[in-house]
Amino acid sequence: MPKILLVDDEEIFRVRLAERLKMRNYEVLDVDNGEDAIKLARTDRDIDVIILDRKMPGMSGEQVLRELRTFRPEAQVIMLTGHASMESAMETGRLEAHSYLQKPCDIDKLIEAVEGGRGSSCSAPCWPPV
Repeated sequence: MPKILLVDDEEIFRVRLAERLKMRNYEVLDVDNGEDAIKLARTDRDIDVIILDRKMPGMSGEQVLRELRTFRPEAQVIMLTGHASMESAMETGRLEAHSYLQKPCDIDKLIEAVEGGRGSSCSAPCWPPV
């Protein structure tokens, strides 16, 4: 199972999603901002998947993704947002995120995206936004 870094400023959403992922035997780290996400991604090389909110105070999801690509280009990033737009989807695609999903997202669809980047149940990125 991959180690997941969950980044979302909405505490209730983040905590509940982390619990649901843990119930499916994923190891989950969660933070509420982009700056902490970047610090963790730099220091914990065991993180395989980063589930990233798009709209957060401080650094946006796109800014975090851009920074991650400079030092962890291999990391699988799933953008999970309640503020989807064609423009943000295109920017996320240019930055080579694996998936772009809208909140609320069915947990099975999210698991498919997590596993898809690892070569199991879903082999293609989830584009366009679903």
